[in-house]
Order: sequence, then structure tokens, then C-alpha cells
Amino acid sequence: MTKMVSELHWPSMSHAEFARRRRAVMERIGPQAVAIVPAAPQRLRNHDVHYPYRQDGDFRYLTGFPEPEAVAVLAPGRAGGEYILFCRDRDPEREIWDGRRAGQEGAQREYGADQALSIGRLDEVMPRLLDGRERVYHTLGQQSWLDQKLIGWLKSLRGQSRRGVHAPPEVISLDPVLHEMRLFKSESEIALMQQAASVSAAAHRRAMRTARPGVYEYQIAAEIHHEYERNGLTWAYGTIVGSGANACILHYVENSAVLKDGELLLIDAGGEWQGYCADITRSFPVNGRYSGPQKALYEVVLAAQLAAIEKCRVGQHWNAPHEAAVRVLTEGLVALGLLQGEVQALVEKEAYKRFYMHSTGHWLGMDVHDVGAYKIGGEWRRFEPGMVLTVEPGLYVTPAEDVDESYWNIGIRIEDDVLITAGEPRILTHEAPKQIADVEALMRSGPLPLDGGG
Repeated sequence: MTKMVSELHWPSMSHAEFARRRRAVMERIGPQAVAIVPAAPQRLRNHDVHYPYRQDGDFRYLTGFPEPEAVAVLAPGRAGGEYILFCRDRDPEREIWDGRRAGQEGAQREYGADQALSIGRLDEVMPRLLDGRERVYHTLGQQSWLDQKLIGWLKSLRGQSRRGVHAPPEVISLDPVLHEMRLFKSESEIALMQQAASVSAAAHRRAMRTARPGVYEYQIAAEIHHEYERNGLTWAYGTIVGSGANACILHYVENSAVLKDGELLLIDAGGEWQGYCADITRSFPVNGRYSGPQKALYEVVLAAQLAAIEKCRVGQHWNAPHEAAVRVLTEGLVALGLLQGEVQALVEKEAYKRFYMHSTGHWLGMDVHDVGAYKIGGEWRRFEPGMVLTVEPGLYVTPAEDVDESYWNIGIRIEDDVLITAGEPRILTHEAPKQIADVEALMRSGPLPLDGGG
């Protein structure tokens, strides 16, 4: 049996890292402010069955606390403790059914809260925490129940002004502060993302060795998820396994077709490790060998991706990788006869969008489409060390009278996760093969059985 990736490396986040983040937020909002951040609610899947719980990224980033029904409050300078965590009480009966809870003692001991209180005391305590502050940092519109409570607390405080009670006059979104922090990854975060990337790359290699004519798309998805779960990961987003014409559907999720000889298979799949995501796409032949038209299009997309990655350097602006990819893709489409005209003119009028209709990447981190501004002051922001983005050009050729039939129903996307460093771009997902010779060699190395073995 092959050795699990997680047996080689088990990165995790320290309590000191969470404490450092909370201090940084409090420094940014200032001593006259208070910040309120809620946990994600549980979501019903059907009747009384919930979806698997995933914590809100902002809340997890500041607390590491894994439970629902919790609210974190940061109150700089408060004598009784600057970090207050409201959470569920211990409940032996519910814990028999639903699992263990930290309770207030665990919130302090295991998760570093200066003070932990029952979530049932939120209405009692929050007005006192708000009294005398000048600003409340809270992102409105995400959880209406908390928005309504905040409005009620402020209204109550304003009604007591004659008694010397002072309600904060400003409510400010915490997103600009927190999301700018999340955009820059620490060494600990990079280690977690590398773990997610390495296991996800192993899942793609497993898919390449499993794919063959007659296998169903969902069987390939199962092999990918098997690789995640045997290494302690979950999926970061719904797995896309699209063969033939399905590869031309950008967010194809049915995964129900049978793989056919001569088709390409596009897989967009990434795992999540301790709240941090990977995002990889590979496109390869079901029968293990690229046909002439498939190879021609693939080489164009790969050249575009390499040109885009080359732009992932300090000082380059956000859209530089996309511009580089578009140029190479357009040149390739003209060379193959799929577009006619002068390259610069075709780029300017966006003629390539017929075959390439999405952007070349997005921020990556605790969310697959991670937080962080793409523009500052109306201008594309510049890359800085610690940022992580995806680079994912593609070409999608659907049947049309003016398109050579040999290219019909070929969908290709090549996606990697790239860390901006002070020097060369670091490709976190480099363990997933993408050179044609490497992909074909791996597929020739022998198919894996569809029995979950490994």
C-alpha cells in the first residue's frame, strides 16, 4: 500500500497564531472600538438532517473554535479580558447525540478565550461591552439574527443616554480589516495550504491512473474523495469530473456520464485541510494518449498558463497573469484556425471569449474564492509576498459550423495554486502532472482497481 501523504507531514495552527491575529485586529480597530464576529450557523440538508458543519472563515481565522452557536467579541483594553467568546453550554444529553462540546471552560483552556460566557447571556452582556465605545466593527447583512440583536442593543443604550450610558455612534464593516489580513498568508498558513495541495495532487494522480473507457465520472470522483479522506481532508468545493462535451460546462457537477475512448476528461478538484483549500484542474485523455487536436489545444493552454505564472511576481498587478494568458491563447487560436484576424485586434475586441470566457484566477485561502480586494483606489492591486492565487486558463470548444469538427467538445483547463514570494513564484500544486509526457507516462504506469485500494 502506498504511504499516505499525511503520514509524512501533519501541519497545524498554533494557539499563538490565533492570538497574534486577534491582537492585530484590535490594533487596527483601536481602543475605542469593539468587534463582533459570529460563527457559521448549521444548515439543514433535509428535514432534521444537517449538512456537515463548516466554520465561517472569518470566525475560524480569529478563534480556531469549531462549533456553531458562538460569537467572538474583541474589546481592546477591557480589564476583564479583551477576547470574549460566547458559546454553547456543556450538555451531557445533547453530547450523547451530537458530539462533545467545549463549553466555557474548554473555550478558555483549549481555544484561548480571556473570558467565555454562555451564548444564552449574549443579550445580557453585550450592551455592557458596547457601552462607552465609539465604533462597532460588525459586517451587516451576513447573519440577520445578529444584525437585529445589534440594532436592539444600540437602541437600548441610546434610550439610556440621560443616565450617562453611551452607545457607539458608528457601525463599520470588519471585512476591510480582516480580509486584508487574510490575504497575506503566514508560514503556518502556507504549510496548511501545502498539505492541502499535496494531498489534492495525489488525488489527481490517482484519478489519472483510474480513468479508462467504461468507467463512470462518479467513480473517478469517488477515488478523489477516497484520497482526501484517507489523509484527513474533506473537499474544498464540489468536485467537477467532466468527460467529452461535459468538460465544456464550467461548473459541471452531475458527474454521471460514462468515460468514452477518445475523449478528454477535465477534473477540477481540491481538498481542504484544517480550513485551508487547494484548487487544481487537470485535463487528460481517457485512453491515456492525447489525440492530435487534443494535444494542439492542450499545448496552447499550457503555454498560456506558464506565461501567466511568470507574471505572478512582486510588483506585477493582479490582471497581468490574465493579460498574458489571453495573449497566448489568442495567438494559439489564430494559429489553429479557430480565430481569424490580427492578434492584437482580436484581444482588444475580446474575440477569445467565445472559447475562453472566464478569468485566469482568484485569491485562495480559507475559502476557495478567498477574500481580499482585487483593486485599490480603482487600480489593480500589486502582488506582494504571502499572497496565494490560482492560475487557470482554459479553452472550451463547442460544436459550430465554422469550427473544425476535430476540435468539437474538447474542454481543457489547467489550474495550479501559486504563492507569491520575494523571488520565483512557488507552485504549491506542482505534484500534479501537467506536461503531456508526464501525464501519459503516469497513465501507462498501470490502472488502479476501482475498489478503494491504494
